[in-house]
Amino acid sequence: MDLVVPRPEGLYCPPGDFYIDPWRPVARAVITHGHGDHARPGHRHYLAAAAGAGILRARLGDIPLETLPYGRSLRHRGVDISFHPAGHVLGSAQVRLAYGGEVWVASGDYKLEADGTCAPFEPVRCDAFITESTFGLPIYRWPPQAELAAQINAWWAANAAAGRTSVLFCYAFGKAQRILHMLDAAIGPIVVHGALEALNAAYRDAGVALPATLRVNDVGEAAALRQAMVLASPSAQGSPWLRRFGDYADAFASGWMRIRGTRRRRGVDRGFVLSDHADWPGLLAAIAATGAGRVFVTHGSVPVLVRWLAEQGLQAQAFDTEYGEGAQAEEAAGSETEEGVAPQVDVADAEPATPPAKPGGEPAQ
Repeated sequence: MDLVVPRPEGLYCPPGDFYIDPWRPVARAVITHGHGDHARPGHRHYLAAAAGAGILRARLGDIPLETLPYGRSLRHRGVDISFHPAGHVLGSAQVRLAYGGEVWVASGDYKLEADGTCAPFEPVRCDAFITESTFGLPIYRWPPQAELAAQINAWWAANAAAGRTSVLFCYAFGKAQRILHMLDAAIGPIVVHGALEALNAAYRDAGVALPATLRVNDVGEAAALRQAMVLASPSAQGSPWLRRFGDYADAFASGWMRIRGTRRRRGVDRGFVLSDHADWPGLLAAIAATGAGRVFVTHGSVPVLVRWLAEQGLQAQAFDTEYGEGAQAEEAAGSETEEGVAPQVDVADAEPATPPAKPGGEPAQ
């Protein structure tokens, strides 16, 4: 028996009679993390990692939520369920299911590099692995976080020296807090758009170290504002709220900034390549670390990753899901939380990339 199968409501575990990140209301939902395309309202019972409780309640309200610490197992209808860090955002988890001698892991969304704002990814050995593929193309390779932090702080410092406010657009949940964790507060004040502050509070309540932040009205002098770093949700771009910053420099932080044309379409001065999802080498390394012989690929560049894995001798196939679609809806509503669905990629418009990696991590010849 397959432990997870696709149904119209979402990914379903038949022996346990529950769903993982369902996109339609169900009786029992096991939730990997709080992004809107994975954690939706309307379920009668929620089970999630304890580290994500604050985020889920901040986003979904007073839901019927049961939590488990990472690594602790709960048995439901004979299925042993446990959560293991996914390294994606605060409280994100992979779901391990054990039943009848089989172990399956549903990863949700994940990344491999530790970022200081959530528990780092832990590989979990299994027979079958359900992986995302948001950035499942060989062109997607992320710079190390220390290098990226240096780039962002240098850009901010140069703007402050020139008397220009720095406005950095980023998604409100996960991306904004990761950037805050990187910022050098000695450069100037840090101002945040209101859409970010409730989630910042949830991170601080969870013990994540973030620098002090201000609302724009808290900055007294115009001169201080010209030294400021402003973090804003993408919905603020072109809004009247930005006019108070005068002649500002702006940038956008996203994994999609790996494609030069995305920055042009966003109409910003600078793009920073920053994602809370695994890049191509990260996807392959994570899959290899599970030891799984069967791999199910969800949202993103599904056909590319399925084909690559099959060429390596794995049983690979696609699961059709609605992940990513909720992110687009939230962006339209002005409460962005996720990088969402990939833009059209013109290979000629991509930055140079090294050859694709094999599952073990070494470059292919």
